Amino acid sequence: MVELEEQRRPPSDRDGDDDIITEGASVVHGEPPQDETGPPKVDSEVEVLHEKVKKQIMKEGHGQKPSKYSTCFLHYRAWTESTQHKFEDTWHEQQPLELVLGKEKKEMTGLAIGISSMKSGERALLHVGWELGYGKEGSFSFPNVPPMADIVYEVELIGFDETKEGKACSDMTVEERIGAADRRKMDGNALFKEEKLEEAMQQYEMAIAYMGDDFMFQLFGKYRDMALSVKNPCHLNMAACLIKLKRYDEAIAHCGIVLVEDEHNVKALFRRGKARAELGQTDAAREDFLKARKYAPQDKAIAKELRLLAEHEKAVYQKQKELYKGLFGARPDPKPKPKNWLILIWQWLLSLFYRLFKGQRQKAD
Repeated sequence: MVELEEQRRPPSDRDGDDDIITEGASVVHGEPPQDETGPPKVDSEVEVLHEKVKKQIMKEGHGQKPSKYSTCFLHYRAWTESTQHKFEDTWHEQQPLELVLGKEKKEMTGLAIGISSMKSGERALLHVGWELGYGKEGSFSFPNVPPMADIVYEVELIGFDETKEGKACSDMTVEERIGAADRRKMDGNALFKEEKLEEAMQQYEMAIAYMGDDFMFQLFGKYRDMALSVKNPCHLNMAACLIKLKRYDEAIAHCGIVLVEDEHNVKALFRRGKARAELGQTDAAREDFLKARKYAPQDKAIAKELRLLAEHEKAVYQKQKELYKGLFGARPDPKPKPKNWLILIWQWLLSLFYRLFKGQRQKAD
C-alpha cells in the first residue's frame, strides 16, 4: 500500500503524480449544476435528434462525440414532464452512471440518443417521449415513473472511453478496471497542471466511476489496497479543484469520503479544513487542522493555516470590541450647549421688570 502511506506525509512535502499542487494554479470560477424544484429553464435553440428526442445545450463541451459501444460516464437528473416530479438524481448520490451506447437498458434509449450527440463536458436538457423512456407501463418500483410519462433529463457527459477500452465495467477484470481508473487519474493530473480544472475534474470523476461502491464492496486484501490507492487520490484531487472553483461544500464531501476509509489522512483533513475555513466554519476548520498537525507536526502549511485562523479570530474580536464599546463603556459627559445671547438678554429684562413691578406693589401696600 505504497501510495496510501505516501498520502500520510505532510501536504506540503509531496510533489508526485497523485499530489497535485494547488497554490500556483489560477482560480477559475465554476458553478455546480442547479437543483431547481423542476427542470431548469433553457433559452438555447432546440435541436431535434429523433422524433421523440429533443435537445437544448446548457454548456458547451469539447472534443469528439462518443461512437457506438463507447462506455460513457454521465451525471443526470430526471423529471416527469407533466408533473415536474424528480425521480432520479446521480449528482445527489455522488455516483456517475456508466452507460455503454448500443447496450443500454430499454428505458434509457432516449437518454442514449441524447448522449451520443454530446461532447465531453457538455451539459444539456433532453426532452424524451414516453415511447423511448419507461413506456406504456411505466415503472412502479425504483425509479417510480407513471405510465406513458414523457421525461425531461438534465445531463452532463463527464467523458467516455472508445470501443478499444469501452467495454462495460462489469465485463472487466479487477486489474483492467483499476488500470482504466489510474489512466484517467493521470490524465486529470496533467490537465490540472495546465490549469484546466473543469476538464481535470471530468477525468477524476470517470476514475471514481470505475471504482464504484458495488465494485469496492467486492474487494479485499491487496486488490482493495490497489483500488483505494487510485480512488482516494482522485477524491482528494477533486477537492483541490473544487476549492479553487470556490465550491467548498462539494470539496468537503469528497474529503469526507476519503476520511471514511482513512481517518488519519492528512491531506483530506487539511483540505477539508481549508474549505470549512472559507465557509466561516472556524471551529470545525481548527479541529481538522489540529488533527492534521497531530499526524504531521512539522508541516509548515498546517501551521500557517492555524496561524491565519487565529489572526482572523483576533481581528473579528477587535471589531466586535470597537462595535460594542459605546454600548458598555462609561457614559460620556454631555457637551454644554452654545449660549443664545438674545434669550439671555430677554430673560434679564423680564427679571428686571418683575423686580420693579414687585417694588411698586409693596409701596402701594
